[in-house]
Amino acid sequence: MNKKLLLALLLTLTIKAFSQDSKFSIEANYPLPIDDNFIGKNYTGIIDIGVKYRFFDLNIINIGASFNGGVLLNNSNQNNGLQDFKVTSYSIQPKVFVELDMESIPKFHPFVGLGYTLMIFDPSGTNNGFDVSGESDTQSGINANLGIAYDITEKLFAQIQYDFVKLGVENEVPDIKFNRNVNILKIGLGFRL
Repeated sequence: MNKKLLLALLLTLTIKAFSQDSKFSIEANYPLPIDDNFIGKNYTGIIDIGVKYRFFDLNIINIGASFNGGVLLNNSNQNNGLQDFKVTSYSIQPKVFVELDMESIPKFHPFVGLGYTLMIFDPSGTNNGFDVSGESDTQSGINANLGIAYDITEKLFAQIQYDFVKLGVENEVPDIKFNRNVNILKIGLGFRL
Protein backbone atom coordinates (compact mmCIF):
# COMPACT_ATOMS: atom_id res chain seq x y z
CA MET A 1 0.00 0.00 0.00
CA ASN A 2 2.81 2.41 0.87
CA LYS A 3 4.45 1.78 -2.53
CA LYS A 4 1.22 2.72 -4.34
CA LEU A 5 0.85 5.88 -2.25
CA LEU A 6 4.48 6.81 -2.86
CA LEU A 7 4.07 6.15 -6.61
CA ALA A 8 0.90 8.27 -6.74
CA LEU A 9 2.62 11.11 -4.88
CA LEU A 10 5.67 10.92 -7.15
CA LEU A 11 3.47 10.90 -10.27
CA THR A 12 1.52 13.94 -9.02
CA LEU A 13 4.70 15.87 -8.29
CA THR A 14 6.15 14.98 -11.72
CA ILE A 15 3.00 16.14 -13.52
CA LYS A 16 2.98 19.34 -11.46
CA ALA A 17 6.65 19.99 -12.29
CA PHE A 18 6.00 19.78 -16.03
CA SER A 19 2.70 21.66 -16.11
CA GLN A 20 2.15 25.28 -17.20
CA ASP A 21 2.94 26.30 -13.63
CA SER A 22 6.54 25.22 -14.13
CA LYS A 23 9.02 27.34 -12.24
CA PHE A 24 11.70 27.27 -14.97
CA SER A 25 11.64 28.70 -18.47
CA ILE A 26 14.26 29.34 -21.14
CA GLU A 27 14.10 31.98 -23.85
CA ALA A 28 15.83 33.09 -27.02
CA ASN A 29 15.43 36.70 -28.16
CA TYR A 30 16.56 38.98 -30.93
CA PRO A 31 17.99 42.14 -29.29
CA LEU A 32 17.30 45.34 -31.22
CA PRO A 33 19.26 48.38 -29.95
CA ILE A 34 17.12 51.53 -30.15
CA ASP A 35 17.46 55.24 -29.32
CA ASP A 36 19.98 57.92 -30.20
CA ASN A 37 23.04 56.73 -28.27
CA PHE A 38 26.33 54.96 -28.91
CA ILE A 39 24.73 51.49 -28.82
CA GLY A 40 21.61 52.37 -30.84
CA LYS A 41 23.60 54.12 -33.57
CA ASN A 42 26.45 51.61 -33.96
CA TYR A 43 25.41 48.12 -32.89
CA THR A 44 23.20 45.41 -34.34
CA GLY A 45 21.71 42.57 -32.35
CA ILE A 46 22.85 38.99 -32.72
CA ILE A 47 21.15 36.98 -29.93
CA ASP A 48 19.99 37.12 -26.32
CA ILE A 49 19.46 33.91 -24.35
CA GLY A 50 17.91 33.74 -20.91
CA VAL A 51 16.58 31.56 -18.15
CA LYS A 52 13.91 32.42 -15.56
CA TYR A 53 13.08 30.80 -12.25
CA ARG A 54 9.88 31.68 -10.40
CA PHE A 55 10.44 31.08 -6.69
CA PHE A 56 7.22 32.62 -5.29
CA ASP A 57 3.71 32.04 -6.64
CA LEU A 58 1.44 34.51 -4.82
CA ASN A 59 -1.85 33.83 -6.63
CA ILE A 60 -1.96 36.59 -9.25
CA ILE A 61 1.76 37.40 -9.24
CA ASN A 62 4.94 35.39 -9.56
CA ILE A 63 8.25 36.62 -8.20
CA GLY A 64 11.46 35.24 -9.59
CA ALA A 65 14.98 35.72 -10.84
CA SER A 66 16.30 35.73 -14.38
CA PHE A 67 19.66 35.65 -16.07
CA ASN A 68 20.25 36.79 -19.66
CA GLY A 69 23.33 36.84 -21.84
CA GLY A 70 23.39 38.70 -25.12
CA VAL A 71 25.62 39.57 -28.06
CA LEU A 72 25.67 42.82 -30.08
CA LEU A 73 28.04 43.60 -32.96
CA ASN A 74 29.51 46.91 -34.13
CA ASN A 75 31.23 46.61 -37.48
CA SER A 76 30.64 50.21 -38.59
CA ASN A 77 34.43 50.79 -38.81
CA GLN A 78 35.04 47.85 -41.16
CA ASN A 79 36.85 48.66 -44.40
CA ASN A 80 37.05 52.44 -44.10
CA GLY A 81 40.79 52.85 -44.63
CA LEU A 82 42.86 53.15 -41.47
CA GLN A 83 40.18 51.77 -39.17
CA ASP A 84 39.42 48.13 -39.89
CA PHE A 85 38.04 46.70 -36.66
CA LYS A 86 34.82 45.48 -35.15
CA VAL A 87 33.61 45.46 -31.57
CA THR A 88 31.54 42.66 -30.10
CA SER A 89 29.56 43.54 -27.00
CA TYR A 90 28.63 40.74 -24.59
CA SER A 91 25.98 41.54 -22.00
CA ILE A 92 25.34 39.74 -18.72
CA GLN A 93 22.05 40.63 -17.01
CA PRO A 94 20.94 39.14 -13.67
CA LYS A 95 17.52 40.45 -12.56
CA VAL A 96 14.63 39.92 -10.19
CA PHE A 97 11.17 40.17 -11.71
CA VAL A 98 7.46 40.28 -10.90
CA GLU A 99 5.05 38.68 -13.37
CA LEU A 100 1.25 38.97 -13.44
CA ASP A 101 -0.63 35.67 -13.78
CA MET A 102 -4.33 36.62 -13.76
CA GLU A 103 -7.26 34.37 -14.64
CA SER A 104 -8.98 37.24 -16.52
CA ILE A 105 -6.11 37.28 -19.07
CA PRO A 106 -4.78 33.71 -18.89
CA LYS A 107 -2.60 33.84 -22.01
CA PHE A 108 -0.94 37.20 -21.28
CA HIS A 109 1.76 37.63 -18.63
CA PRO A 110 3.05 41.22 -18.20
CA PHE A 111 6.27 41.53 -16.20
CA VAL A 112 8.69 44.09 -14.77
CA GLY A 113 12.23 43.51 -13.62
CA LEU A 114 15.14 45.24 -11.96
CA GLY A 115 18.75 44.16 -12.08
CA TYR A 116 22.28 44.93 -13.11
CA THR A 117 23.98 44.77 -16.49
CA LEU A 118 27.62 44.17 -17.38
CA MET A 119 28.56 45.04 -20.96
CA ILE A 120 31.92 43.73 -22.16
CA PHE A 121 33.20 45.46 -25.30
CA ASP A 122 35.71 43.24 -27.11
CA PRO A 123 37.41 44.81 -30.18
CA SER A 124 39.21 42.88 -32.91
CA GLY A 125 41.15 44.16 -35.93
CA THR A 126 43.30 47.24 -36.45
CA ASN A 127 42.83 50.92 -35.66
CA ASN A 128 45.30 53.30 -37.38
CA GLY A 129 47.66 50.37 -37.95
CA PHE A 130 47.60 49.14 -34.34
CA ASP A 131 46.12 45.78 -33.40
CA VAL A 132 43.26 46.44 -30.93
CA SER A 133 42.42 42.77 -30.32
CA GLY A 134 42.35 41.86 -26.65
CA GLU A 135 41.83 45.45 -25.41
CA SER A 136 38.40 44.80 -23.96
CA ASP A 137 36.49 47.27 -21.80
CA THR A 138 33.71 46.53 -19.32
CA GLN A 139 30.94 48.97 -18.42
CA SER A 140 28.08 48.31 -16.05
CA GLY A 141 24.95 49.81 -14.58
CA ILE A 142 21.41 49.43 -13.29
CA ASN A 143 18.91 47.67 -15.58
CA ALA A 144 15.11 48.18 -15.62
CA ASN A 145 13.03 45.79 -17.71
CA LEU A 146 9.39 45.51 -18.71
CA GLY A 147 7.57 43.26 -21.12
CA ILE A 148 4.73 40.90 -21.88
CA ALA A 149 4.63 37.19 -22.69
CA TYR A 150 1.85 35.49 -24.66
CA ASP A 151 1.15 31.76 -24.30
CA ILE A 152 1.10 30.09 -27.72
CA THR A 153 0.70 26.64 -26.16
CA GLU A 154 0.91 25.37 -22.62
CA LYS A 155 4.73 25.24 -22.87
CA LEU A 156 5.65 27.67 -25.69
CA PHE A 157 5.31 31.46 -25.40
CA ALA A 158 6.21 34.55 -27.40
CA GLN A 159 7.43 37.70 -25.70
CA ILE A 160 8.47 41.27 -26.25
CA GLN A 161 10.45 43.20 -23.67
CA TYR A 162 12.30 46.46 -23.24
CA ASP A 163 15.54 46.91 -21.31
CA PHE A 164 16.81 50.29 -20.12
CA VAL A 165 20.38 50.27 -18.85
CA LYS A 166 22.05 53.27 -17.23
CA LEU A 167 25.79 52.70 -17.53
CA GLY A 168 28.29 54.36 -15.25
CA VAL A 169 30.71 56.42 -17.34
CA GLU A 170 34.43 56.69 -16.75
CA ASN A 171 36.18 59.98 -15.93
CA GLU A 172 37.50 60.56 -19.46
CA VAL A 173 34.07 59.92 -21.06
CA PRO A 174 31.54 62.80 -21.06
CA ASP A 175 28.61 62.05 -18.70
CA ILE A 176 25.82 62.59 -21.25
CA LYS A 177 22.77 60.55 -22.28
CA PHE A 178 24.50 59.41 -25.50
CA ASN A 179 27.26 57.68 -23.47
CA ARG A 180 25.33 56.27 -20.50
CA ASN A 181 21.80 55.25 -21.61
CA VAL A 182 21.28 51.94 -23.44
CA ASN A 183 17.85 50.95 -24.77
CA ILE A 184 17.26 47.46 -26.15
CA LEU A 185 14.03 45.97 -27.46
CA LYS A 186 13.97 42.14 -27.32
CA ILE A 187 11.57 39.97 -29.32
CA GLY A 188 11.64 36.22 -28.83
CA LEU A 189 10.26 32.85 -27.90
CA GLY A 190 10.39 30.92 -24.65
CA PHE A 191 9.76 27.43 -23.40
CA ARG A 192 8.56 26.33 -19.97
CA LEU A 193 10.42 23.29 -18.67
